[in-house]
Amino acid sequence: MAISIIIRLLALAAALASVSTTPAQPASTRDRLGSGSLLHAHNCYPEAGEWRDRLDRALTIGLSRLVIEQDVAWAPGSTGRPGRPVLSHDAEVDGSEPTLEQHFFARVRPLMERALAENRPEHWPLVILHLDFKTNEPEHHRAVWHLLEQHRAWLTTAERVADGARVMPFRLAPLLVLTENGTGQEAVFSDRVPAGGSLLVFGTTPTPDLPRSEDPEVRARIQVTATPAALVPWPATNYRRWTNFSWGVVEQGGQTRAGAWTPADTARLHAIVNRAHEQSLWIRFYTLNGHGAGANRGWTDSYNFGSTGAVIARWQAAITAGVDFVATDQYEDFALVLAAGGH
Repeated sequence: MAISIIIRLLALAAALASVSTTPAQPASTRDRLGSGSLLHAHNCYPEAGEWRDRLDRALTIGLSRLVIEQDVAWAPGSTGRPGRPVLSHDAEVDGSEPTLEQHFFARVRPLMERALAENRPEHWPLVILHLDFKTNEPEHHRAVWHLLEQHRAWLTTAERVADGARVMPFRLAPLLVLTENGTGQEAVFSDRVPAGGSLLVFGTTPTPDLPRSEDPEVRARIQVTATPAALVPWPATNYRRWTNFSWGVVEQGGQTRAGAWTPADTARLHAIVNRAHEQSLWIRFYTLNGHGAGANRGWTDSYNFGSTGAVIARWQAAITAGVDFVATDQYEDFALVLAAGGH
């Protein structure tokens, strides 16, 4: 039976039973968005001129809130053309790639303007933009900051205060922008913002300091045996609001070596998620795909569990555990499982 039929039947059954695992919105200022797991639309941009429909696919699914990932690299300026952030899975670019402004901001403009006109902040943010910087030149960071300033009216922000450990509440708007932990990002996106100014983008916590090894088998074992406290040692700060992991911290060797999903895997996943939430952080896991070779639409092989049944089990587990951002390339299929409350 086709995956879409299976998932639609699951969604219908869950709806008829009036079952939901979505947690209630927290009363604290932890800013966990209050909506349970979200679709994180992985690599949501064209690659090598192909797969131009990814952003439209994600935005037209009908979810009330979702995360859009845009990988950005710096295209240096040339005669008559300034340097600019472009969308690329690789650090090296040739300048023909779509710009972040053209591909993302222009596309979401009608959605943002409509949301501002309707003025329903209880539903904001509608879209979370995840910027995955493939290059970290200072001019790249400054260009992205300038681009965000041009769209400041759309942005969920927080006050920059002198005590960076003090987590300020969000000033809600239709778009929230996240980044990761690239070299120099915090200096531009937080440290140089004067106290009383606004943070426009929010980063991850630093990479945990785990033992290192050149042996891939040893590295895999280190990841999957690290305690949740070792994986998430730092609490949220005003700038650093989330943490980000490969699936290898849950199942040894990650997607391509995963076996049957077990109660021990469930316990491991819950422990890591709970630790992140105790530290007032959102948590993302990447990238959970499951498909045959014929269904591949430009997706990375190392993220493939190999079957729809295998990935659905992980999607369900992630939703039940409260993973905030579940990264996948199979946007529509995950959205159906999400609509079914993870059942």
